[in-house]
Amino acid sequence: MAVWFITGASRGLGIEIVRAALASGHSVVATARDPHGVEAAFPDAGERLLAVALDVTDLAQVQAAVEAAVATFGRVDVLVNNAGRGLLGAVEEADDVEVRAVYDTNVFGVLTVTRAVLPVLRAQRSGHVVNLSSVGGFVGSAGWGIYASTKFAVEGFSEAMSLELAPLGIGVTLVEPGYFRTDFLDSSSLHRVTATIDDYAEGPAGAMRLTAERVNHGQPGDPVKAGTAIVSAIDSGRAPLRLQLGSDCVASVEAKLTAVAADLDAWREVALSTDHDDVAVSPSGAGDAS
Repeated sequence: MAVWFITGASRGLGIEIVRAALASGHSVVATARDPHGVEAAFPDAGERLLAVALDVTDLAQVQAAVEAAVATFGRVDVLVNNAGRGLLGAVEEADDVEVRAVYDTNVFGVLTVTRAVLPVLRAQRSGHVVNLSSVGGFVGSAGWGIYASTKFAVEGFSEAMSLELAPLGIGVTLVEPGYFRTDFLDSSSLHRVTATIDDYAEGPAGAMRLTAERVNHGQPGDPVKAGTAIVSAIDSGRAPLRLQLGSDCVASVEAKLTAVAADLDAWREVALSTDHDDVAVSPSGAGDAS
């Protein structure tokens, strides 16, 4: 069985990934700012569960957590970067402090944890990195611009990592959940911009503030099923680069793919016209300077 290292493991989707991994017979290093909730949730896990205090923005804590994982289990097989921070508000409304706080957790925190775990995976020449993105990491929406931008960043470096790590026997999967029935939209979890601008109140950004309140705890996605799906995908040995979760996510991704294809087709001639004249264009549209 494998050893899973999971961040943000005390609540929401994180705790359900812990539950599914334990149910599948794996050992789990469950990290959270307050690990006592994890221990309380799984009193019968015994030696297969190691709960560790971890703030992903604290480099010393990250390094200590990884060292504790290796000292206890001898290895790490699956890293799940689940810890995250949300921010609701129009892009212009978010001040520098609010933006940096989201990036510190969602981007730099993920990078910090990944850099700490990858030497272990590289030495083993095996393992898998699972980065929790979002439907918002593929499709931008009003009111979620800053949050989405952090997930777009995760998508970008995860794609690159998948190419860099494949020759070393390490896989990468981006998980893109839609709206799931967790406490993500609760005031205890979701951050909102402190200063709003009246011009956005009647538009889609203002409407999203009301939507977030209305759908809270009525989201279509089941986090228990999501946790099981994630663990099953990794256990299958053929996990994709992107794993969409939720019917709303599937619909949004399909709509964007259609829209991007339409724009590409409509503006294809303009796009191709910007090459140097000595570049021959192949039937596929790829330049060939040979």
